[in-house]
Amino acid sequence: MQIVYHIGANCTDEERLLKSLLKNAQSFTDQGIKVPGPGKYRRLIRETIQNLDGAAPAPDTRDILLDAILDDEQANRVVMSHDRFICFPHRVFEEGRFYGLAEQKVTGLSDLFPQDDLELFIGIRNPATFVPAVFRDCDNRNDFAQFLGGIALDDIRWSSLIARIRAAVPRASVTVWCNEDTPLIWAQLLRELSGVDPLTPIKGGFDLIQSIMTDEGMSRFLAYIKGHPPKSELQKRRIISAFLDKFAKDDEVEEEYDLPGWTEAVMDRLTELYDDDVHEIARMPGVNFIAP
Repeated sequence: MQIVYHIGANCTDEERLLKSLLKNAQSFTDQGIKVPGPGKYRRLIRETIQNLDGAAPAPDTRDILLDAILDDEQANRVVMSHDRFICFPHRVFEEGRFYGLAEQKVTGLSDLFPQDDLELFIGIRNPATFVPAVFRDCDNRNDFAQFLGGIALDDIRWSSLIARIRAAVPRASVTVWCNEDTPLIWAQLLRELSGVDPLTPIKGGFDLIQSIMTDEGMSRFLAYIKGHPPKSELQKRRIISAFLDKFAKDDEVEEEYDLPGWTEAVMDRLTELYDDDVHEIARMPGVNFIAP
């Protein structure tokens, strides 16, 4: 069986991927692909890993979990999604480490299904917007310096996190993309997470752009696509990009941050470092990087 975990990162797709996947639940089921509702597994998996406390699961743990998650139905591929699988927002920079719990968490996720094919999916985000968004998402928000735990902003590297995850669970395949690119690659993400054939029709392929584009822009976009069907995925992405340039909702694509020392210069510097970091990830062996 193929076990697929979409593990975040925090403050990336805001459950939109899962919602779009669930729109296809019946057609996926017909192909042996199950996308269970989050109530079936999130608490169950978290509490199972916590109760094990690093110990190896009992031999029947896998089957018990799958029976509960799938309601005794059969599947060849199970897709589970939670942006807090490896960390709650307030712990992202705990003790000055970027996702310091990552190795422990992904190892726990892996150990629950030791004999199955394991796939990990993670969207990353520019620290210039990621850091403020995660801080804002904390339930019990402390002061900003305490939240950062002493980490230097310039030291935030997604490539290091990906390398640590791969080292912790080398048997798992790892797929990475930039959250900033999701409007252009949304349909591909749905296909890769579900594992369907590239030509299989899917619902929700335009869900994300619909949420960030004006009604007028979306109407014109759909009319244009219908009258001028793109001949390739690349051409479709260029069309999406052109319409977003003209019709994106300002309040959906622009955010303001009011944090101590969070200046334009800081954001520009973090963005430059992020661009270099993304190039590093794209070159990492064993990583499937989805680019627009």
